[in-house]
Amino acid sequence: MNFFQRISNLLKANFNDLISRAEDPEKVLNQAIDDMKKQLHEAKSRVAIAIADEKRLLQQTKAQQASTDEWEKKAMAAVRASRDDLAVQALAKKKECEAAALQFEQQHGEQLAAVDELKRALTGLTAKIDEAGRKRAVLVARVKRAEAQKAIAETLSVAGDRSAFSTFERMSEKVDRIEAEAGASLEVAAMGSGTHDDQLAEKIRQLEAHPVDDELAALKEKMGLLSGGAPARGALGAGSTDREG
Repeated sequence: MNFFQRISNLLKANFNDLISRAEDPEKVLNQAIDDMKKQLHEAKSRVAIAIADEKRLLQQTKAQQASTDEWEKKAMAAVRASRDDLAVQALAKKKECEAAALQFEQQHGEQLAAVDELKRALTGLTAKIDEAGRKRAVLVARVKRAEAQKAIAETLSVAGDRSAFSTFERMSEKVDRIEAEAGASLEVAAMGSGTHDDQLAEKIRQLEAHPVDDELAALKEKMGLLSGGAPARGALGAGSTDREG
């Protein structure tokens, strides 16, 4: 049973420890399952040998029992032939066969019990290997999930790094400054463009005001202010007298 104990110890190996020590846990687990299957194949071979031994012991037991019966018949034949001397020898052979048959029968019983125990152990071993296969699938899934979580954690760690955020903040400030400078440039350009437009508008306004200037010139001419270059006192006085009257 030491052989099956060794296999049982193999099956009880800590898979989580394998995962922590292995670069590729899935590969290690697959190798462990392959090793178990090899052990199972060896166990089946040993059980088959044990069964063969049990059958051979059974045959030997039956053979010795048959010899015992045969020597008894020979002893009886010798007695019938009045050959007691031969009958005694035949009975001695019978006794030897009986002793051998008893030993083989005892060995066969022990071997039969061992075979039954080996069969049960083999059935249990097969079930454990099946369980190990299912556990391997679960562990591999856990490993992959852990690897994915680790990758996500590393990504979040990079995203949470203050140096990375400071880079964004610095670039944001630079963009704000560039936008402010561009806005100031546009405002200055707009101011220069507005002055020129104001001057142009004033000129157009002056052109539109010429009819009023013409009326002023006509008024001055009527008042005699444009003929001699200076108004006559009489005219001005008359104008004043008229206004006073």
